Amino acid sequence: MAAAPALKHWLTTLERVEKFVSPLYFTDCNLRGRLFGASCPVAALSSFLTPERLPYQEAVQRDFRPAQVGDSFGPTWWTCWFRVELTIPEAWVGQEVHLCWESDGEGLVWRDGEPVQGLTKEGEKTSYVLTDRLGERDPRSLTLYVEVACSGLLGAGKGSMIAAPDPEKMFQLSRAELAVFHRDVHMLLVDLELLLGIAKGLGKDNQRSFQALYTANQMVNVCDPAQPETFPVAQALASRFFGQHGGESQHTIHATGHCHIDTAWLWPFKETVRKCARSWVTALQLMERNPEFIFACSQAQQLEWVKSRYPGLYSRLQEFACRGQFVPVGGTWVEMDGNLPSGEAMVRQFLQGQNFFLQEFGKMCSEFWLPDTFGYSAQLPQIMHGCGIRRFLTQKLSWNLVNSFPHHTFFWEGLDGSRVLVHFPPGDSYGMQGSVEEVLKTVANNRDKGRANHSAFLFGFGDGGGGPTQTMLDRLKRLSNTDGLPRVQLSSPRQLFSALESDSEQLCTWVGELFLELHNGTYTTHAQIKKGNRECERILHDVELLSSLALARSAQFLYPAAQLQHLWRLLLLNQFHDVVTGSCIQMVAEEAMCHYEDIRSHGNTLLSAAAAALCAGEPGPEGLLIINTLPWKRTEVMALPKPGGAHSLGLTPSPGDSAQHGLCSCSSPHLAAAPAAPAACVRSARAPTDSASRPPPTKTDGSVTLDNGIIRVKLDPTGRLTSLVLVASGREAIAEGAVGNQFVLFDDVPLYWDAWDVMDYHLETRKPVLGQAGTLAVGTEGGLRGSAWFLLQISPNSRLSQEVVLDIGCPYVRFHTEVHWHEAHKFLKVEFPARVRSSQATYEIQFGHLQRPTHYNTSWDWARFEVWAHRWMDLSEHGFGLALLNDCKYGASVRGSILSLSLLRAPKAPDATADTGRHEFTYALMPHKGSFQDAGVIQAAYSLNFPLLALPAPSPAPATAWSAFSVSSPAVVLETVKQAESGPQRHSLVLRLYEAHGSHVDCWLHLSLPVQEAILCDLLERPDPAGHLTLRDNRLKLTFSPFQVLSLLLVLQPPPH
Repeated sequence: MAAAPALKHWLTTLERVEKFVSPLYFTDCNLRGRLFGASCPVAALSSFLTPERLPYQEAVQRDFRPAQVGDSFGPTWWTCWFRVELTIPEAWVGQEVHLCWESDGEGLVWRDGEPVQGLTKEGEKTSYVLTDRLGERDPRSLTLYVEVACSGLLGAGKGSMIAAPDPEKMFQLSRAELAVFHRDVHMLLVDLELLLGIAKGLGKDNQRSFQALYTANQMVNVCDPAQPETFPVAQALASRFFGQHGGESQHTIHATGHCHIDTAWLWPFKETVRKCARSWVTALQLMERNPEFIFACSQAQQLEWVKSRYPGLYSRLQEFACRGQFVPVGGTWVEMDGNLPSGEAMVRQFLQGQNFFLQEFGKMCSEFWLPDTFGYSAQLPQIMHGCGIRRFLTQKLSWNLVNSFPHHTFFWEGLDGSRVLVHFPPGDSYGMQGSVEEVLKTVANNRDKGRANHSAFLFGFGDGGGGPTQTMLDRLKRLSNTDGLPRVQLSSPRQLFSALESDSEQLCTWVGELFLELHNGTYTTHAQIKKGNRECERILHDVELLSSLALARSAQFLYPAAQLQHLWRLLLLNQFHDVVTGSCIQMVAEEAMCHYEDIRSHGNTLLSAAAAALCAGEPGPEGLLIINTLPWKRTEVMALPKPGGAHSLGLTPSPGDSAQHGLCSCSSPHLAAAPAAPAACVRSARAPTDSASRPPPTKTDGSVTLDNGIIRVKLDPTGRLTSLVLVASGREAIAEGAVGNQFVLFDDVPLYWDAWDVMDYHLETRKPVLGQAGTLAVGTEGGLRGSAWFLLQISPNSRLSQEVVLDIGCPYVRFHTEVHWHEAHKFLKVEFPARVRSSQATYEIQFGHLQRPTHYNTSWDWARFEVWAHRWMDLSEHGFGLALLNDCKYGASVRGSILSLSLLRAPKAPDATADTGRHEFTYALMPHKGSFQDAGVIQAAYSLNFPLLALPAPSPAPATAWSAFSVSSPAVVLETVKQAESGPQRHSLVLRLYEAHGSHVDCWLHLSLPVQEAILCDLLERPDPAGHLTLRDNRLKLTFSPFQVLSLLLVLQPPPH
């Protein structure tokens, strides 16, 4: 006779069900305790330790020694290989058999020479399915290998996740046995956990919540864990509940498997290769068992690593990509930082990534995928457009510290007006686990209710890899269409965005940058990495330009396409969002510096080869080739090499009115002056004329004045700037009663994310660094250059020396700075109070610039107390302004009238040595009349970052002045000249230009190269069918809208042999 209905107490009923599925309580008699049945130890276990990451074939040949459960192994970053010999008991025929394995390190199971599954306790992967059902004829004995890394899913931090790794950490094997797995118990546990989640999530005021709780309670009543024959009755109760469907208006959740793997972070690059194998082979196993399961995977670099190291696994990934279950996304080489890379570097992320995906998987990605980056440049929509992408997924702005971003689905309009559809998963995560709580949060948290009825739900362990589990899939499949909950479907990013696009009329538009109100310290941390990034962007620019000119002029020259691709990929790898930002462990930072050194070394070799090709065949003595790699005329002072290794100063004007990119020779490199140039020109060396000289620096009362007729600089006896005057107008740039070049030190202790964050309260701890009077000395006196230098003791442990330099004809004063920095949790900046009033300051970004407020009116304003910029920032009022230029810095701010450049930080996690040591950098100050556009601030910042090159020439340069390109408008910058990735023969070039002033402009591009055909193309170098341009008198007419980027494909006539 059935028990009579009873009144139920909500909490005790809930706890009763919780205890029935608990892994901690009553496991002797509850359902969880029956998940595994009979078990037995492995037949034999042996191991060996190695500091190397060995290939499988090499590892299995090593000498294995007997091992046992409980053994410790290590230290950090070593690898322990286990040979696991198994004998399955005869009595287990007809049952599902697992290898149960638990260790602190991340493991990878190898079977028959191929990786088959990852094992990570942190990623809830602690068993490997040997067989779904042991057959009568199945072999009873087999040997597996388990490769265990001596590091966890999130590295090996000493004491906390982001602490520097513990180099002596030891790891332990705590479980290695065979066991019978009860799949029916597992499915019941999934159902009961979901019912508990619905009861808790919908709450006591909801009818459906009680139905879920009462269903779960009734299941406990009818289910006897010791009697499996009772399970179907309990299962039927759950099926009846989950079979009650919702209505047509239900929100639809698109659940996509994902596994965010940081390309390097709290572990080195080489460990990431193994993380990819562990994570992706596990995902493949899930795809085989669940044909409806779709897994999205970004970052071409990681796929390229797996192709090289695990070819069998890679071919299976390609196979499942053909089935539509393994879906490449993102289109970039790595998930790069969204702030610091140059515009050209961002283009190359897509160029390398999209070409890789096309070549390896047969199609390009249609979605940009950047879930974990620390802000998003306002030029990304245009760059996406140019690379064939109109959709973007991220979620990082959910980390905003101050303001909640108002949308989850919206259109994003970039600097030039390009628009893309953006989706932030409303669950604010890329590592969901399929719980009811997460499903409900996705609906409740959606800030575009009424405008969008579809959301992404990315599930799987991430950051350190791991990925989805079968349990997550079982949960999501069970929730597919249940009354009281949103509809859940296993889906792809393409399906999600198609659904969003089909109903997008009501979506709002966000204009401008997506600024993350957190992690502002990443603009400054690890200054050497930032410097390497800027330098290597320049080197690759220069190598491509010179190689392109050599290609056009020399039939014998072979463009170094393969070498350049390799160097670009190294640079792009370092632009991963935890490397260029400096938020990585010491081991990664050291590897990144090695990558930069490779680029410098090989890049300089390629520069020399191109220079030699440009000089080939010319008679006469060896000389010096002076090269201007920028698209405008330049007259600058250079240090030219003299015999014996010394240098002398030379004035290098660009010959010719229309000269742009250029070369010129100096047959006597030790003379005082030499002609410099644009794209290939020669003049004989000449000494400076009298009119080129200026009076020497003058020193009175310990102060020094530098004057070049354009600007006059006055330094006080400690090296601070007391006056900066634009000579022609007499206009003073430094605020009255204030001093510039003031170094300031701040306490820099964030709440948690040490390398990442600088908090607003650091501004309350400002301490000016005061120098000793009398340390200022005159350096170079008069002639082509005037300078003064001084020493400054920043603290008992850190010191600074600086040379303040003013050259003839130069509109800015340079500050060459060397710092010996040995601090902990301090932040060094330099300030310039300007005699300028404006509510907006301008900052250079990729292919353009934008304005940010100089006040703290709203929370959106003061959340930007520390921002990023590239080569310059400017504060202007009508008719006058002051620009601050730099050669390797990114952190900046303007508050009121004070321009501040962030120089050095000193965080201690995850790299305890970050920024410790010697630093060299240059910044410059440029007062100007009128707007910064008309005054040439943009060109000045380029000139500071792209110094004229002086390369030894094996023979003289071409005998007449030659400029490859010139642009008629100062608003248009010719940014890049390179060989086309593919095209008619090898004699095709790609030119990339952009409008830099923020204006509509028509301009003429003058070409001195033998051009057969000119075609507009996109950023992936695909020709525009309607983009053929007419070449008139070696000129092309181009039309730009504000901040527009244009790419041209030039087909050249082959040079004569």
